[in-house]
Amino acid sequence: MQERRKNIDRTQETRSALIGVARTLFFEKGYAATGTPEVVEMAGVTRGALYHHFKDKRALFKAVAEVEASNIAQEIEASSIDAANSADALLDGARAYFQAMRKPGRIRLLLIEGPAVLGPEEMRQIDLDTGGRELRIGLKEAMGAGVTAEEVDIYADLVSAMFDRAALACNGQPDSKAYESVLSSLLSSLTNTRSQP
Repeated sequence: MQERRKNIDRTQETRSALIGVARTLFFEKGYAATGTPEVVEMAGVTRGALYHHFKDKRALFKAVAEVEASNIAQEIEASSIDAANSADALLDGARAYFQAMRKPGRIRLLLIEGPAVLGPEEMRQIDLDTGGRELRIGLKEAMGAGVTAEEVDIYADLVSAMFDRAALACNGQPDSKAYESVLSSLLSSLTNTRSQP
């Protein structure tokens, strides 16, 4: 039993090492310029170990995108957990999103190369499995009982696209306060309008 546990731990360590190295390389060099031999060498594993965990470079990229999207979702959740109400939680989450996307490499990975490498639908699914789910819950609560599940999905897609576009526009800019302010106003307006009887 102890040996099995050690094997599981080693397997997880190898997978984590590959994802960590790939993340650094994808952030710094991008998908096209990152080769699997470089990933293997930097991770200190064999080529066989890489292909034991990931079918190909695209699968490794997807794993990195999933981890990074999950990290962002956790950062957003942590910043909005103590909000007084669901509308405030959305606004706190919006600010946290902008802060999270300032981390070098995230915009390139998730908003530029992610859709190009994985396609928009696969990236949408990654979003739904991480922060997108929380956004839908927050919108439903903030918009009130009259909103349908279909409307929540549509609003969430539009709000998410709006945030991604704003993050792209602010990429490399020293100040994103104007975008944050306008998006906060739009969110407030959306939730106030929809929650009215």
